Amino acid sequence: MGESRTELVAWVNDLLQVNYTKIEQCGTGGAYCQIIDSIFCDVPMARVKMNAKHEYEFIANFKILQNAFRAHKIDKPIPVEKLVKCKMQDNLEFMQWMKRFWDTNFGGQEYDPVARRRGAPTDTPATIAPLAPSSRGSGGGLGAGRAGGKTPIGGHRSGSAQSNEATQHLQAQLREMSTHLEGLEKERDFYFAKLRDIEIIVQQQMEALEADGKDDPLLRDVQKILYSTEEGFEVPDPGAPADEEETF
Repeated sequence: MGESRTELVAWVNDLLQVNYTKIEQCGTGGAYCQIIDSIFCDVPMARVKMNAKHEYEFIANFKILQNAFRAHKIDKPIPVEKLVKCKMQDNLEFMQWMKRFWDTNFGGQEYDPVARRRGAPTDTPATIAPLAPSSRGSGGGLGAGRAGGKTPIGGHRSGSAQSNEATQHLQAQLREMSTHLEGLEKERDFYFAKLRDIEIIVQQQMEALEADGKDDPLLRDVQKILYSTEEGFEVPDPGAPADEEETF
């Protein structure tokens, strides 16, 4: 039936020199990309975000994996929508397939995983939970803390009733804001994935043209639009540490 999740995590840690504790962490896509790279040594690991913490980053990693599958004519569907949810069973089944593929195709060559990813950090969160429930939970805690801080204002007799009413009102507002934020995050991820697809197509076509000594002004204009920024906006540094306020 294949290796257990414990055996697979140990294998991934040994092969890639990472420190994963759960098979769910592979849902970020980075480990899958580097397993394929260990076989063929042609995955653009500099573009793989090994310490990805957000679903749109997971999706970008899986786009790279899909390109690698196509390049090597690997006829295996990648269930991206399931894997990026970081559920145990989905990632266990896919990693079992990856391990069988690796056993069949790895040539036994020397492989330095740290050098291949240029020493990029791999501090994937030990526990990856769905973003929306996590944000709702932390939001509720924040609301409770703020409401508790206002308890004395209501006076001695009616303070408790007023505090409860204020707390309920704040919690209702937080739930509404959380639902709205969840919708915005989904919309952001949806459009990011589309832009990422366009970027990859343009980049592949540009590389093909450059290899033939040709150029396409239209593609360059599209690429310029994709990479343009506005005043006050900076493109995040891929090597920069994640926001310390992010918790998992």
